[in-house]
Amino acid sequence: MLSARWVRVSVAVVLVSLCGGVVFAQTYPTKPIRMVMPFPPGGPTDVVGRLVAQKLSEQIGQSVVADSRPGASGNVGLEIASKAPADGYTIVLSSPVIALSPLLYGKLNYDPWKDLAPIALVGAIRNVLVVHPSVPANNLKELIAIARKQPGSLSYGSGGIGTTTHLAPELFKSLEKLDILHVPYKGSGLALIGLASGQVDMEVVAASVALSQVQSKRVRAIAVLSPERLADYPGVATTKEQGYANFEISVWYGMLAPAGTPRDIINRLNAELVKAVHAPDMKARYAQAGVEPLSSTPDEFGRFIQSEAARFGKVIKEAGIKGE
Repeated sequence: MLSARWVRVSVAVVLVSLCGGVVFAQTYPTKPIRMVMPFPPGGPTDVVGRLVAQKLSEQIGQSVVADSRPGASGNVGLEIASKAPADGYTIVLSSPVIALSPLLYGKLNYDPWKDLAPIALVGAIRNVLVVHPSVPANNLKELIAIARKQPGSLSYGSGGIGTTTHLAPELFKSLEKLDILHVPYKGSGLALIGLASGQVDMEVVAASVALSQVQSKRVRAIAVLSPERLADYPGVATTKEQGYANFEISVWYGMLAPAGTPRDIINRLNAELVKAVHAPDMKARYAQAGVEPLSSTPDEFGRFIQSEAARFGKVIKEAGIKGE
C-alpha cells in the first residue's frame, strides 16, 4: 500500500505545479515581446501587424516590438519564429502563406503544421472581382456565360504566382470548369493598372485598393468575395448572394507562436488579441487601412488554417502551381 506520507508529498507537488502555472500566467509578460513580421515594411501585413503591436503594447504594459523579417514569400519570417524559444516572447503574424506554402513549395526549412502554434485570427482584407468596362458582364453568371461561350478569350491579372490574387481566380476556374488566361504582374497594384488600361479583362483585388478605379469607372465591380456586402460597394452582391458560396476568399491575418509555447500563455495572448482587435479605436484604425476585425480561439484558428489548405490544395495540384 502507498504510505500516507508519499500521498501527501505527491499531492503537494501537484498543487505547487498548478499554482506555479497560475502565477506564471498572471505575471506574464515581464519583458518586451517580439512580433516577427514576414513581409516588407509598408505592405498590408506590415500595417496590420504594427496596428496590433501598438494596441497590444497598450493593453499588457510591455512593448510589443515589430521585427521585419521579409523573404521567400513570408517563409523566412515564419521559419525564424518557428525556431525561437517557446516562452511566449516571440510571436509571428501570418497571412494565408501559413496554409499555402506547404502546397506551393517542395521543401521548407520549417513545418507549418508542427513548428508553430495558432493563437488567433486578427483581421481580413476583403476582395472584390472587377472587370474592364469592355467586358459585358454585370455579375458572375454573365461572366461565366462569356467564358464558356468563348473559351480562352478572357484573361485575368494577378499580383504574382501563388498570391491570393492568383489562387482566387484559379479556384473560380476550377469550380466552374472555365478556360481563362492568367497574366501575372509584379504586384496586384500593377495588375489593376493593367486591367484599367485594357491589358487584361478581370482581377480579384483588395476592395480598398480597387475603390478609386471603380469610382472613376475605369473598372467595374461585379462581386465582393466576402461573407457580407461591403460598405464601399453597397450595390455589389456577394458571391454567396449570386449562388457561388465557395468563391468567398479574403486575405486573412493571424498570430502564431513557436510550438510548445505554454497553453496558458497562448490563452492569455488570445484574450488580449480578441480584446485589441475589437476595441473601438482599433476598429477605426483598421477601417482606415481597409481591414475588417476578426477573432477566434486558438483551436478555431488551427482548424481554419487546415480548411484553407484543403480548399486550395486541389486547385494548386490541378493547375500545377509552384511557388516562386
